[in-house]
Amino acid sequence: MASATLPSGTGLLVVQPLRRKRCAACRRGPLPMLVLEGGVPRCLDCADLGHLVFLPRGDTALTRRSREESSLSAVVVRFNRRKARYERQGVLVEEAALARAEERCLADAEARRRRRARDARRRAAEDERFTEAFAAQIRRLFPGCPQERAQAIAAHASVRGSGRVGRSAAGRALSEEAVVVAVRAAVRHRDTPYDRLLMSGVPRHEARRRIAPRLEAVLASWRHGELPSAG
Repeated sequence: MASATLPSGTGLLVVQPLRRKRCAACRRGPLPMLVLEGGVPRCLDCADLGHLVFLPRGDTALTRRSREESSLSAVVVRFNRRKARYERQGVLVEEAALARAEERCLADAEARRRRRARDARRRAAEDERFTEAFAAQIRRLFPGCPQERAQAIAAHASVRGSGRVGRSAAGRALSEEAVVVAVRAAVRHRDTPYDRLLMSGVPRHEARRRIAPRLEAVLASWRHGELPSAG
């Protein structure tokens, strides 16, 4: 066993030895875990801890609850040669206590799942109301915009987490500027040859210049409640 002082103030301590050890009382070994009594190794059975089960570290809530539920528990440590200190590996607790703790954690997990489902439904309802409001604002500013186009533009612009204009502060406030930006972008990509120009290697600024007349014609027709010409 590497020489180091065992941690104090943690209650009962059980050690995972680095070297092969035998119990000083029953001579069984090698021991995966042992208790040091006056510097003498004893197996868990001889130390009256053999009925406990090992819970590895990693789940803080489960560990805490297992120790709360267990009338007898011990901290398991192992010496880290590189860091020259003992490190916690887990705990020993009563099997029934561990089962009760697992049930409590599962109940919490189910409660969190239900809460996430409620939150998802609430966000979906909020998104639907916002999309409807955004589409209504499009129709107010562009009465000639077909209803289905207004809905499609609003839905695209207001996708949660997309970073699009509908999710900006101005977009959420349904500002006229944000709505116009969303409509212009939609028309540019769908109603003009803008995307084809980009794919053919035309620089973005030049592509925007070329499609500007068509873009403005569509927007003007929508503003005045007219259908755009096919030109």
